[in-house]
Amino acid sequence: MRSAYPHPPNPQAPPDLKVRARRSLGRVLAAAIAPGPQPGRAARRVLLIRPDHLGDLLFLGPALRWLRQQAPEMELTLVIGPWGRPALPALAGAYDHLVELPFPAFERGARAGWGERWSLLPRQARVLRRKRFDAVLVFRPDHWWGAMLAAWAGIPSRIGYATPETTPWLTETLPLPHEHAAASNLHLAGQLLGRPAPLDPLGAPLHFAIDPDDRRQARSILNVERSTLDVQRLIVLHPGAGAAVKLWEAEKWGAVARQLHQEGYAVVITGGPDEQTLAAAVTTASGDAAANLAGRTSFGVLAALLAEARLVLGPDSGPLHLAVAAGAPTLHLFGPADPVRFGPWGPAERHRVLTSGWACAPCGKLDWTDLPLHGCVRDITPAQVLEAARTLLAQS
Repeated sequence: MRSAYPHPPNPQAPPDLKVRARRSLGRVLAAAIAPGPQPGRAARRVLLIRPDHLGDLLFLGPALRWLRQQAPEMELTLVIGPWGRPALPALAGAYDHLVELPFPAFERGARAGWGERWSLLPRQARVLRRKRFDAVLVFRPDHWWGAMLAAWAGIPSRIGYATPETTPWLTETLPLPHEHAAASNLHLAGQLLGRPAPLDPLGAPLHFAIDPDDRRQARSILNVERSTLDVQRLIVLHPGAGAAVKLWEAEKWGAVARQLHQEGYAVVITGGPDEQTLAAAVTTASGDAAANLAGRTSFGVLAALLAEARLVLGPDSGPLHLAVAAGAPTLHLFGPADPVRFGPWGPAERHRVLTSGWACAPCGKLDWTDLPLHGCVRDITPAQVLEAARTLLAQS
């Protein structure tokens, strides 16, 4: 266990003034406008709220598929941000209606101003009120805006996790356990039905339905590279992640790619359009031992490409969870994020997590400003990654 960061966040520190003010205002408003529960009303029309990123939507799949299987008569309406649409094949067949809502604070690019944020709430509440929902599940534990929206829409049964921000707006709360996010989603689905849901990845796995056209396009991309790639020994490195503090150095990825190439594996680098600079740096650091495919795949084509791999490596990110859902073995590098909650949802013999061993990890803080100095995930060595990769490759 390495020593902690010189100034780690204190999880026991009291909330700041802004947070305290928001919580106090929320309690006052909820007492004034949130309707109480209506006992005995059957839940036939159910609203499902998940505002988050692609990886979080992948984690929602097991709960929604179980809910659909257990209660096929329920009419399920899923509310996501428009940015979540690429993850919908992971939820195929598990909901009836889709609503896209640009949830404040989750937008990509420029964020809406305060006026737009708060005018959106009553507008959308009026739309939802007309649907006459019986119940709502607020899957993100701290999503007070979604819980407030459900209350304002007059939904009588509002189920979520007991956090200071959400509790005033909910009619039924569960204590938030320290467990995987997919298990937490399953817990809420079980609470709605009044019966336990399976809380393990074998009983409720991730799944991503790969479109045949995406599979053909992925294989076409690999065929173009066939002169330098043995696609039967394919390894994918996805070095990008949504937060800079999660990233491993390009030089280290390059060293891993060189060694795996020397051991006879075909290594490719993947990434989205905004990750092409990083992918190019990794390719250069590899001495051209890896083929750079960054920017050449949609989310669906990426899933098909990952499904072809003997192993997928990368930092904690949505594409690594996509690899799990596509059926590929994975190796995840974790820094400040909690691998218990956000690690791979799959069997341990096929999916592994590496951490730096810092005493203060996981701190959950993703907005460190001193990134050139902040170590955490960067203290993981190429030797550790290669050792774990070889173990997974031997098992696969």
